[in-house]
Formats: sequence, C-alpha cells, structure tokens
Amino acid sequence: MEESTKKREPDRTYAGMTRRTLCIGAGGAALALGLGTLKLVDSAAVIRPPGAQNEDHLLANCIRCEKCVEACPRHIIVPTHLEDGIVGMRTPTLDFSANWCDWCTEENNGVPLCSQVCPTQAIDKTLGSTPDNTVIGVAEINTDWCLAWRFKGCRFCLDACEYDAIELDENDMPHIHGDRCNGCGACYTACVSLKEGSILADMTDRAIVIKPISEFDPDNLAALNTPVADSTSR
Repeated sequence: MEESTKKREPDRTYAGMTRRTLCIGAGGAALALGLGTLKLVDSAAVIRPPGAQNEDHLLANCIRCEKCVEACPRHIIVPTHLEDGIVGMRTPTLDFSANWCDWCTEENNGVPLCSQVCPTQAIDKTLGSTPDNTVIGVAEINTDWCLAWRFKGCRFCLDACEYDAIELDENDMPHIHGDRCNGCGACYTACVSLKEGSILADMTDRAIVIKPISEFDPDNLAALNTPVADSTSR
C-alpha cells in the first residue's frame, strides 16, 4: 500500500486555539450552563488595563489575541477565566499578586504598552491613558484582616502609594481616600498581611484589595475614606 505523499496541513487556530479545542470548550461551556454550574457572570466585575475601562467597547473589539498579556512588562495582565463569565472569557484583566501598574512609566515613558500592541484598539491608545486621568479600580481595606488595624504597626500600603490615597489616622490606622485612588495595585502588592500576620480562619486574601470601579458610586468615592470592617458585607 502506497504511502500518501500529501503533507498534512497544520490545524488552523482561532485566537490561539485549534478548531477542535474551540469546539470542545464551547461544548463544555454549554453543558455547564445546562447543568446550572456556570452562570453568565457580568464581565464588568474584573479590573481592566488602562484604556479598557469602556466595557462594551472592550468586549465588542477584543479578539482574545493576548498580545497585551505578552507585552505587559510587569506581567500583571492575564486572561479572564470561564468562571469570570462566558461573554468576557479570555479578555484581559489585571492581577496584582506580584506587581502593580505604573502605566509603563518606567518601561515606556508613560504610554501603556498594552494599548500600543492591541490590534483592534479594544485597549484604546487614543484615550491617552495616564495615572492622572484614568481610574482602573479602587483600593479597599478589610480592617478585620489589616495588621495595622490589629495594632501590629504595619504601614507598607502607605509607603507604597504614590498618589496620597492612603493616610494614617491619629491611631496609625490606614484609611483610603477613594477620590485620590486610581487602582494601580501598589498597595495590594506591598501588603504583607498574608505573610507576616497569623492567618485568620476566614482570611482569603490580603487585607487591602483593588476592587473594580464598577462596584462603587463614582460620585461618592470620597466616602471610601472609611474602610469596611467585614469582608462578608462587600
């Protein structure tokens, strides 16, 4: 039996996935929806890179190419997962676990590289996003978990903030000025509550977190000067 001399063409990929993988993923998602184990989570509940704050624009234009993920010099842009919602799955979000966003000030003279490489302007470079004109999130303190609020003398978040969005009261307890915070994530990255303090039974994250701007009333951000006391109320 003669061997075929025709070369096998490589599988065409769709945003980095083969057609077979894409179909399997879509089928699995449909099954999960049918079983009620997956819900259409609002994709606005994640923190977007600078220039991608218009959620409708992002979702309409993002092709899930992940060029922004590759370009980020601090490696904080990651694709969202299925549990973040099917509509926004594999669109860019920010993870401040190891670093924070400075709008590429050190790396690219203040021009976010993610917006430069985006082929569809889903991350819109025409907006000229800077730390002064863009709010990507808002910091929030959980006073039950915060070392300073537990009289441990911690001030790492204060020292990390470059925008005077955190200040200490007369008892050296940190407070957030929401109207000054742009959500850069420096305070979250600097927070040592998970490493230096004894882990509390219900502690699942650092004591200061960056929450999506959509979860706050933009006309009342100054009220965030008083931090929440109980994570279950958020």
